[in-house]
Amino acid sequence: MQKFDNFLNCFQVLKNSNRELAKSDEIYRTGVIGQFSMTFELSWKLLQEVMRAHAVSEAENGSPREILKAGFKFNFLDDESTWLQMLKDRNSAMHIYDEQAFVGVLDRVYESYIKAFGDFAEKMRGKVLELES
Repeated sequence: MQKFDNFLNCFQVLKNSNRELAKSDEIYRTGVIGQFSMTFELSWKLLQEVMRAHAVSEAENGSPREILKAGFKFNFLDDESTWLQMLKDRNSAMHIYDEQAFVGVLDRVYESYIKAFGDFAEKMRGKVLELES
C-alpha cells in the first residue's frame, strides 16, 4: 500500500533525527518540526484509507479530528490523548513564534510522538496484512 510506504519513509526520517542537534540548531529544529507535521499528515490519511478498506463507514469523509476519533472508536489507534495533542501541535507548529512553545512541541516529538508513530506503524502493518489475507 503506497500510503503506508510513504508514511514509513517519512517516519524513518523523523525517527533518525538528532534531538541534540535540534536543540542547538534553529534550522535543523525547524526541519524536525516540519518532518513531524508531514509524518502526522501522512498518518491520518493512511488511517483513513485503511479504515475505508476495512469498511468503516465513519472513515469515508472527515477532518483529521473526525478520522482520529473513528480510529479510537474502532481500535485502529491507541493513546487518544497523545494523538489529539499531536493534532493540536501539528495545527499550531507552523505558527509558533514563541521559542518556549516551539521547544515544547519539539520535546513532545521526542518524548512521545515518535513512540506513538512507531506503535501506529505496527498496528497499521497488522491491519494491512489483514486486508491482504
